Amino acid sequence: MDMLNQWIATFSNTWQEADWVFLVLFGLFFFAVWFLPSLLALLFNRRHLGKIALLNVPAGFSVIAWGALIVWAVTGKLGEKLAAKARLKPVS
Repeated sequence: MDMLNQWIATFSNTWQEADWVFLVLFGLFFFAVWFLPSLLALLFNRRHLGKIALLNVPAGFSVIAWGALIVWAVTGKLGEKLAAKARLKPVS
């Protein structure tokens, strides 16, 4: 327990002594990781970008939901490819 308290105190002191450049860069990095599924959906030009972006805000609190959004953003057109291969009508 003492080791945990020492680590928390060290982290707190380091965070308080950080300069504004570090804080801005950390904030940009944090939001880039939080909204990574939306950025990937934008990059891959997904049809469901709006839905992914909307669900991205609460999904950031859950690693499982955040990971599912990343999978959705990256493999969005996979369903259409599989449906074409099976000669089925794609689900939208």
